[in-house]
Amino acid sequence: MIEIIPAIDLIDGKCVRLSQGDYSQKTVYNENPLEVARMFADAGIKRLHLVDLDGAKAHHIVNHRVLEQIASKTSLVVDFGGGLKSDNDLRIAFESGAAMVTGGSIAVKKPDIFNSWIEKYGPEKIILGADVRNEMIAVSGWTEMTGLELIPFVSSFMQKGISKVICTDISKDGMLQGPAIDLYVKMLKTQPEMYLIASGGVSSIMDIKMLNDAAIPAVITGKAIYEGKIKLSDLKPFL
Repeated sequence: MIEIIPAIDLIDGKCVRLSQGDYSQKTVYNENPLEVARMFADAGIKRLHLVDLDGAKAHHIVNHRVLEQIASKTSLVVDFGGGLKSDNDLRIAFESGAAMVTGGSIAVKKPDIFNSWIEKYGPEKIILGADVRNEMIAVSGWTEMTGLELIPFVSSFMQKGISKVICTDISKDGMLQGPAIDLYVKMLKTQPEMYLIASGGVSSIMDIKMLNDAAIPAVITGKAIYEGKIKLSDLKPFL
């Protein structure tokens, strides 16, 4: 059964969503992220993907107080990402209650640091973030394309022990036009042991059913919930 992981994206301590990672296309959905997190926990959800968009811009952790609130006042298992660039950022994230952290740009730009995190904390606590456009890796909040192909990039870190990978198809993120199922199936064919977390494009409960039917292990969904396209009660069969 596919694992459902709602997302809370943070700007100025508020729950927001962007379209295709564009900060100028920001919608504030709730000024109290703890309230949103409690709503997810009350619905029977176990996991939360918490993204520090201020941190991603500032290149260091910013919204750790929100992380601390959610981790201490709900039962959710929180994975935290956005702007984690140093050992100190990771220390703050884990001390603030993150069960796992996600690193994307750092894995591309400073793989030695990312690999040292895998060694220090163990691969079960480190998630590889792979943001892609046309199967090529993008970094720096999707503003910069690299010459790295998705599948070899992911495979190189799986050789270091990574098993959890969040793959976001940038062209679909926040667009509510359906997820990149073919891409995820292709990834799992090359690395069947990967705990692949699909991200981007989920627009309806049907999309989640299709990902489940395709044996994708987990899915992150945000905008579809906030805009009422998926009701929390719709998710009950997957919880």
